[in-house]
Amino acid sequence: MQAWQVHENGEPSEVMRLQETERPTPGDGQVLLKVRAANINFPDVLMCRGQYQVRPPLPFTPGVEICGETEDGRRVIANPALPHGGLAEYAVADAAALLPAPDALDDAEAAALHIGYQTGWFGLHRRAALQAGETLVVHAAAGGVGSAAVQLGKAAGATVIGVVGGAGKAAVARELGCDVVVDRHAEDVVGAVKEATGGRGADVIYDPVGGEAYTQSAKTVAFEGRIVVVGFASGTIPSPALNHALVKNYSILGLHWGLYATKNPALILDCHRRLTELAASGAVKPLVSERVPLAGAADAVQRVGDGVTTGRVTVVPNGATA
Repeated sequence: MQAWQVHENGEPSEVMRLQETERPTPGDGQVLLKVRAANINFPDVLMCRGQYQVRPPLPFTPGVEICGETEDGRRVIANPALPHGGLAEYAVADAAALLPAPDALDDAEAAALHIGYQTGWFGLHRRAALQAGETLVVHAAAGGVGSAAVQLGKAAGATVIGVVGGAGKAAVARELGCDVVVDRHAEDVVGAVKEATGGRGADVIYDPVGGEAYTQSAKTVAFEGRIVVVGFASGTIPSPALNHALVKNYSILGLHWGLYATKNPALILDCHRRLTELAASGAVKPLVSERVPLAGAADAVQRVGDGVTTGRVTVVPNGATA
């Protein structure tokens, strides 16, 4: 089969190589999956660079999120078991963690309903307890993680302010349903959020960016607001001033979705049922901006790392249309 492999750490476009390899052999409790669609996530970029908290042994195949097909023909969503990731024709995954792919979504959309949407659901509902009528700010609102949070926020009845970088991404955020869109390249984010909220600030702020975005969040969070920290795509991990959280009465909440797989996996199943219902009703539909063949995966991973993509970029092996 064909699979992309990383033999040394570095920029994805430089270290990913498309090679002929043997199909991976499932271990105890694992199953072999034919990859129907593999979504590219920022952790794929970080793993290529050797900067992610999970460091698979070299060589490894990136790809942490797929829609696959079991040997008995079931269409499922899975997180491949590294080092045999999803940017290949076949991958392996833990049988107990397989989720049924929603009938309402095609392969690429089904794969995209997993990590980003689960992260959004846990962050907005379990951690921040977002309520209808509240105001939600989403940083990087046109990206894969941000676009999921925008749709989930709207489905929950919140007013959503999307922060993006550039006119093209602003257009995407509007199409996703943001009530207000702030282009950080052309506008003062703090001033725009305060104006949109009548000076009150946002009840919930969803931040997958870190760095300057977190600084803006602390300046625009409302009394008893909640800042949900889900990642640091900017590459800068902020050091919050806890005295500021004290005097403004707001909460800083961390969300590492992967922990639920070991701490309380039943919650992941419940979340998937809820997301499937939302997809069936049309309340959420993953934004798949590009569908590329397997041969284009390295370039696609690099572009995700460079921050020039919107929504999800999906790799479609095996000649499928996804």
